[in-house]
Amino acid sequence: MEYDNDRPVKSPYKIVIFYWVLLTLLNPLVNALTLFWGDPGIWPVLFMVSVLTLPVYILYYGTAPGFLLQRKIIAFIVISVGYFATIHVLLLAVYSVILKFQLSGNESSYFTYTYSTIIRECLWTIINMSLAVGIFFIKRALDDRLILLGLEKDNRDFKIKYLRSRLNPHFLFNTLNSIYSLSLQKSDKTPETVVKLSDLMRYMIYECDEDLVPLNKEIEFIRNYIEIEKMRYKADVRLTIEGETDGIMIEPFLFISFIENGFKHAFDSAYSNAFIYITIKAEEEQITLSVVNNTRAELETQAKRIHGTGIRSSKSILELLYPSSHFLNIIQTDSEEERKSELRMKHARTRLENLYPDSHTLDVILSNNAFTVSLIIKPGLRDKMYYSRR
Repeated sequence: MEYDNDRPVKSPYKIVIFYWVLLTLLNPLVNALTLFWGDPGIWPVLFMVSVLTLPVYILYYGTAPGFLLQRKIIAFIVISVGYFATIHVLLLAVYSVILKFQLSGNESSYFTYTYSTIIRECLWTIINMSLAVGIFFIKRALDDRLILLGLEKDNRDFKIKYLRSRLNPHFLFNTLNSIYSLSLQKSDKTPETVVKLSDLMRYMIYECDEDLVPLNKEIEFIRNYIEIEKMRYKADVRLTIEGETDGIMIEPFLFISFIENGFKHAFDSAYSNAFIYITIKAEEEQITLSVVNNTRAELETQAKRIHGTGIRSSKSILELLYPSSHFLNIIQTDSEEERKSELRMKHARTRLENLYPDSHTLDVILSNNAFTVSLIIKPGLRDKMYYSRR
């Protein structure tokens, strides 16, 4: 796209160019194939006449249809009649020059301005002027569609920025609570936690202005958050990165709400053996986030938590950015006394086997009252997530 005084200059639409070519070729092509099929020598002359009248049709296209769009019918009719007369004056002058050359009888009668010639040229002029008006409205419709797509994109971008503006303070508030808890305990880890928080804030403020960020930076952001939580709680916390992550770009903060929610479930329940297993797996066609944690919360309480601000905002962002290229599966298992049915266990195993094929992780989920999240993003189905391999 070119720019004129910092404003984008749109290239012509291909369909509009096609119709202008059609308008130029239609008259000479029809006459060549009907009246002069056996006389190819006159074909360039017919084409030359069409080219000479083309500027008048272009001027008509640029002036008259605008009045029709504004419903100024009388002005449109007056201007159309003026261009109609101009075209015929031009044709009369061109035909007069052509008749000075030696022509055959059929060719001479075609360029001689008789009643039949006037009727024929009037019909062609009306056809070409109608095509010019049609081209105007086709271009108008394409322009309106382009504007609408631009507005839809801007609207989506504003929604995403709004959702992120809600997500970031919510996340920061929860992180500050963790540091506050450490300070109440007069923990020696508090200064180190503040340093980790500064790293988080630096990433959130300075490194997330773009639509896409490197996956490696997002992972580092997650590591810092996990380190803060590990300083606060004694628990089995594991972060596993699988696959090649270099060069992958994603939208920022796609994963953090689901990870933060896992910590809430695991640690807000006063578990002495709390655990949370986080896996980020990068493959050629998809990126998968898996979060598994234990919880003592009942199903009703779990259901309320997954409708919190962070999860709700993250779901909305996924719907906006990846409407048909993400798969989010949140599984809430029953408490021990409600999970004794063998049929229920069988259904749980069947549902989880595809998400967590690793036997150890699957056994952990099934043997504990666990809360699991599986988020799969398909890069191949989404143009805003792409691979920029170095």
